[in-house]
Amino acid sequence: MREQRVTVRGVDLAYFEWGNPSGQTILMLHATGFHARCWDGVVRSLGDVGEGCRLVAVDQRGHGRSAKRGPYEWSEFGADAAALVDELDLDAVIGLGHSMGGHAVTQAAAQRAHRFRALLLVDPVILDPSAYADHAMFASPEAHPVARRRNHWRSTEEMYDRFADRHPFNLWDPAVLRDYCRFGLLPDGDGLVLACPPLVEASIYQGSAGRDIGDAIRTLPHPAVVLRAQGRDPDTRNTGTMDFARSPTWPGLAAAFPNGRDIHHPELSHFIPMQRPDLVADELRKLIS
Repeated sequence: MREQRVTVRGVDLAYFEWGNPSGQTILMLHATGFHARCWDGVVRSLGDVGEGCRLVAVDQRGHGRSAKRGPYEWSEFGADAAALVDELDLDAVIGLGHSMGGHAVTQAAAQRAHRFRALLLVDPVILDPSAYADHAMFASPEAHPVARRRNHWRSTEEMYDRFADRHPFNLWDPAVLRDYCRFGLLPDGDGLVLACPPLVEASIYQGSAGRDIGDAIRTLPHPAVVLRAQGRDPDTRNTGTMDFARSPTWPGLAAAFPNGRDIHHPELSHFIPMQRPDLVADELRKLIS
């Protein structure tokens, strides 16, 4: 694994590479509040196939070891990814994105269609177009419940022990949960703090409103595989109730792509890459071959 840095659009981004620099490029974008090393489980599951590819996982702005610099509207994440593809001169890219990362990599593919060859969208936060008009919002990032998350920890082990038996983390592969804790904290005085500060995470959720990318999706000719998890309860949708374990993905999303394919896993939570990294790796192998 190689840790690298690049500046795009005035933002210093950290990214991590595995495998063969001359191999098939896979660009991996994480979910809101997560970080690039949450893809380690997928990289491990790829095995020899991954060693032959160029795997690039990015800490998006506000996350991980990248700069905590806004704005945090979702269009910014897509523009960052498109600029990074240009800066690193990536071609024939397979874009892999989870949750908000799926939204961002779809934007990037629409903006740089000539540099992409396929998309694997893992429970992306791309809603039914009709849902954007009445998308529930909090009064401010500070009012969002995520802003009140615990930020200070004595050690990564303390964080792991706190989360290991709690839903939805208890559904995760334990090795991925360890990656999440180990690389999701940064030194701060005598302790550690979250690499994505709670207020930044809340600001990103606030920035999700009004980001219908349906027009962009309809222009993309690339194969697009959509993995969906268990859906949300319609009675709580757009009410401000945060159910992070259930899928926010529009069931009609794959059909909106000219060359889309839908794969529904109702037995899984929204955290598919953390719960079943091997399943994500299997779908990647199909796109690589």
